[in-house]
Amino acid sequence: MNEFHRIRRLPPYVFEQVNKIKAQARANGADIVDLGMGNPDLPAPRHVIEKLVETAGKPRTDRYSASKGIGGLRRAQAAYYERRFGVKLNPDTQVVATLGSKEGFANMAQAITGPGDVVLVPNPSYPIHAFGFLMAGGVIRSVPAEPTPAMFPALERAIMHSVPKPIALVVCYPSNPTAFVADLDFYRDLVAFAKKHEIILLSDLAYAEVYFDESSPPPSVLQVPGAMDCTVEFTSMSKTFSMAGWRMGFAVGNERLIAALARVKSYLDYGAYTPIQVAATAALNGPDECIREMRDVYRKRRDALVESFGKAGWDIPVPEATMFAWVQIPEKFRHLGSVEFAKLLVEKAEVAVAPGLGFGEHGDEFVRLAIVENEQRIRQAARNLKKFFDSADSTLHNVIGIKRAV
Repeated sequence: MNEFHRIRRLPPYVFEQVNKIKAQARANGADIVDLGMGNPDLPAPRHVIEKLVETAGKPRTDRYSASKGIGGLRRAQAAYYERRFGVKLNPDTQVVATLGSKEGFANMAQAITGPGDVVLVPNPSYPIHAFGFLMAGGVIRSVPAEPTPAMFPALERAIMHSVPKPIALVVCYPSNPTAFVADLDFYRDLVAFAKKHEIILLSDLAYAEVYFDESSPPPSVLQVPGAMDCTVEFTSMSKTFSMAGWRMGFAVGNERLIAALARVKSYLDYGAYTPIQVAATAALNGPDECIREMRDVYRKRRDALVESFGKAGWDIPVPEATMFAWVQIPEKFRHLGSVEFAKLLVEKAEVAVAPGLGFGEHGDEFVRLAIVENEQRIRQAARNLKKFFDSADSTLHNVIGIKRAV
């Protein structure tokens, strides 16, 4: 049977190859330190859970909810933007609640993409940034991921050599997977570029609150005057409040684009379960000590990762933000590529990582490490790695011999 057209456009999910080996190793009794999926292990804040419990089970809250989010939740998100970024939003026309930022991106792609439309996407980047548009019938053109002035000549070339002209540019800072952080000067240039070429700017700000320099929290592109004319920004409660499984996020910004997203969503869903939306409202309106505690936990884990992996012989660039480190594969293993290296780490070091190829072909010399295990487990991973690296020459010899035999 022929494969369905949309499925054919999607490459194999490379993370699944590593996940299968990880599952098999665990089934055989291995104690895998899992730094692969960015799945927060911290509990959601107590007051948020209490609000969920208080609201669940009431007859009215078991009914269909509001696709674009209940009014109180949209007002809470608008208040957060004003408090955190100094950006004023109309909760009725410039805010939509989404089922996480991933769903928001995918449905925005459905809303704005016609067959063959070109979208500029960083490479490497979080998979939905590209595949949301591919599934919607669009075409992806890769651009650099690092937010420096060097990005703009590449963007200009991409505009010049794309037929038809691109309709949108995706950015994500703090970045998953690279942990790059953008400043307001970069965003000013970005908005000017988008307006000059009349393209839509789609910003993923899911890691806005996971940063480690308290003196310079990551900005929103919507802080730039005029950004609202062409921009939609996506945020998520998954990392800020450790609510990943709750599937709660937002799209905010340009009224016309938000209306298009809301229209698509109205055909597809009735919004998140109402008690989840009420609890999310309590999170946004509540005290922020839990956010500071989350940052402190990730900072300590980041420092443990950098220190212990460095001692094991693998230098980790110090991430300024996110719960990830984006790390080049050690030179002697680089020829294997990220998928085979990630498999090797599971088999020989009992450590799981995310292969960089899963974020785009320009990520294949890297792996992403998620600091979703505690400091003790991170140091255990480092000890495992050191043993593996110390025996690496014989391991590589065996791997190469097996490949040649096959």
